[in-house]
Amino acid sequence: MSFFSNFQSTQCPGTISGNPLNGLCEKVCIQAQKIFDACIKQIQIENYTLTLTDMTPADPTYPLTFISARSTSSAGTITSLSVDRQTDKPGCARVQATVSIPVEVAYTDANGTEGVAQATISVSQDVLLYVPAPSIMPYKVTAEVSAVCAEGKFNADNNTFTVNACITVILKIAIDVEILVPAYGYCAIPPAQDYSQEVCAGFFELPLYPQGKSCNNCK
Repeated sequence: MSFFSNFQSTQCPGTISGNPLNGLCEKVCIQAQKIFDACIKQIQIENYTLTLTDMTPADPTYPLTFISARSTSSAGTITSLSVDRQTDKPGCARVQATVSIPVEVAYTDANGTEGVAQATISVSQDVLLYVPAPSIMPYKVTAEVSAVCAEGKFNADNNTFTVNACITVILKIAIDVEILVPAYGYCAIPPAQDYSQEVCAGFFELPLYPQGKSCNNCK
């Protein structure tokens, strides 16, 4: 069983049936990250040079053959951040930043040995976002990222890869806050239901012995 496997309880997450006020029992202060604004940008970049580090196994035999590359974390690193509030658009600001995405590159060397290396893809962002008014607790700009490179070629001159990459960047304006929410109490955690392919289903339901007619009925 799980929350969504035929388990009925007012203390389980899911759709509300009937009056949403029915079952409310308290107001709870929870610590959460409040997102004041966010935007997504998806781009394709071509001929981007990946500088390889932390190669495993070390000292491969060159040249290398590209297999693939993809991001290793959904958290991007923000540098060169600039937030310029817009006087003609109250509450809005121009947010400029460089977002770095960690990626792992898979390849084979000249001996056919498979290996991986670390690299970084950096992209510039220049967007308009809502930024809350100044407060004691400061806001922060965060980035959720994803990158995948399906094709690339090896550069023998400097032992790098040139790739075409599909990039997704979500910029957020966030503050860690204590927020008051209505609650129905603690979740009722249902017992786990073990996964089974039930390969014997159908076989175990057969009768132990044949259920055909006796030979006297053959006359």
